[in-house]
Amino acid sequence: MAGLWFEDLTVGQTFQHAMRRTVTETDNLLISALTHNPAQLHLDAEYMKDSDYGRILVNSTFTLGLMVGISVGDTTLGTAVANLGWDEVRFPAPVFIGDTLSVETEVAELRDSKSRPEAGIVTFIHRAHNQRGELVASCRRTGLQRRRPT
Repeated sequence: MAGLWFEDLTVGQTFQHAMRRTVTETDNLLISALTHNPAQLHLDAEYMKDSDYGRILVNSTFTLGLMVGISVGDTTLGTAVANLGWDEVRFPAPVFIGDTLSVETEVAELRDSKSRPEAGIVTFIHRAHNQRGELVASCRRTGLQRRRPT
């Protein structure tokens, strides 16, 4: 198990995740198709040639999922009970096919679960940066995290 128990987390703790990922055209095409999102800005290179960006924008659903997914191995793999919500989801800069994303995670809040004494509630702040160091995505994610078994 790679994830951390609730007791192993501290407010302010930051993870610089070693895993990085270069976004491919297939990634963008699949997430757009799987989510039934036919927006031209994700799928039509000719349409986007004359846009402000000049090329296809990667579907933000993929960016959000990748950002959170990269964090799992270092934080919640095998110790998460449930994802409780995503808040303050932001995409301050575009992601393009060929961008390589890296992710950092900060523990923002920890509190006891009133309904589940075997778990606690953790709030993470995730941030994704492209290969130029530009912030391309961020969110607050709250989850139910297992406590160390007694």
